[in-house]
Amino acid sequence: MSTVYETQTQTPGPDAATSRLRVVLLLDVLDGHEQKFLAAYDQIRLQVADVAGHISDQLCQSLGNASQWLITSEWESAEPFLNWVESEEHRAVVEPLHVCVSETRSLRFLIARETPEGGATALRGTVPAPAAPATVPTRSMTGDRPPAGGTDPIPVPPLSRGGVVRHALTFTVKPGSEQAVAGFLADYRSPQARVDDTTRLRRTSLFMRGNRVVRAVEVEGDLGNALRHVAVQPEIRAVEQAINPYLEEARDLDDPSSARAFFARAALPAVQHVGKSADGVDGAVRHAYLYPVRPGCGAEVARLLAEHDEAAVADPGRALIGTTMFLRDDTLVRLVDLNCAQHEAVESAAGFGLGAAAEELSRQLDPEAGTDLRSLPGIERFLEGCRMDPVTDRRAQDA
Repeated sequence: MSTVYETQTQTPGPDAATSRLRVVLLLDVLDGHEQKFLAAYDQIRLQVADVAGHISDQLCQSLGNASQWLITSEWESAEPFLNWVESEEHRAVVEPLHVCVSETRSLRFLIARETPEGGATALRGTVPAPAAPATVPTRSMTGDRPPAGGTDPIPVPPLSRGGVVRHALTFTVKPGSEQAVAGFLADYRSPQARVDDTTRLRRTSLFMRGNRVVRAVEVEGDLGNALRHVAVQPEIRAVEQAINPYLEEARDLDDPSSARAFFARAALPAVQHVGKSADGVDGAVRHAYLYPVRPGCGAEVARLLAEHDEAAVADPGRALIGTTMFLRDDTLVRLVDLNCAQHEAVESAAGFGLGAAAEELSRQLDPEAGTDLRSLPGIERFLEGCRMDPVTDRRAQDA
């Protein structure tokens, strides 16, 4: 119950008639509709710029899930926004945007405080400079590293398909320690799958080839929230501490800067994912391949493999259930889900078959001496040369 003193000294809230309004629209963009969505936003942006009472707007993409977007706009007060949003003109201009999204949530706030003070005065009457058309941050088969010294473990919005975000980490351990490290990574208790109301862990797959470790994760929701959740789980901290002495690159998990820098350098972003419907996926076996890419050829190899995978997944007669490709510089890892043994679907497993693609890849890859990619036995030998050993593959119980 409020006292008389509390009631008399309570600071009044903002006035809807005079306070500026901030409108926030959260959206989930459908797979493959990103460019249509951006084109629709540009049309809205150009039209709303001429509406009386509009100050500015921004389009933002989630750093934890590439399918999640936010549109925020600022208005001189609530009245001009409500007049516009209830108009026939507004309904017509937003219609193309609605067909690109699966879910929207609109929030409206009166601005009560800001830094620096007086910002409203500076904004009123100022016409924002024309913005360039929006573009999707690129991850298209480039595998580029973030700027030198970057310490963000998620340097670009991660690839999202069907509401699932995919990401990987890779690092090397000291030669001779591979068996001990594999034991630690295979023998740990899985963390709680549910992160929050919108994020949950779906699957974690670990593979090794020589002294290189690759850990691939699938997350529903926000990848950043999932990684932070996992990092503080006791069972995960215990296994990370256990492998610390064996890492080729030293790190201090008790030092946030050191930990962020390590995971930023270990980031292996997904650049492509294709997959069939859920039917038949449960019986699929997951394989991983570390491709021996010649210097500077990672992006081109990824492009050639992607072309094969898209066609193979679309063919109902093929054994390929799905693939995910991870690329950074020339480190290229491809996860492959097959509904049969590797030797029964060599071309699907390899990501290419006999013909022009094999000819081209012969110039882009550096297989073991004597391996001829232009013959089926050569492709089989190539696969064995880049196949990674499975360490653990875990799914959430209700994934």
